[in-house]
Amino acid sequence: MKLLLLTLAALLLLSQLTPGSTRKCWNLHGKCRQKCFRKERVYVYCTNNKMCCVKPKYQPKHLPWKV
Repeated sequence: MKLLLLTLAALLLLSQLTPGSTRKCWNLHGKCRQKCFRKERVYVYCTNNKMCCVKPKYQPKHLPWKV
């Protein structure tokens, strides 16, 4: 039983420390990355100088009558 608990604790710790996790941006709809995926666009930049990649449906619409 102790071995099972130790294994579960180790797996939980390893899942928290996995490299490659990305920071969230743009109201939690975007992710900070070096390069965006094909269906994502850059709208703003993150504080770590990476691009905030956001899917187009979450970006604000440009209204042509407002400048």
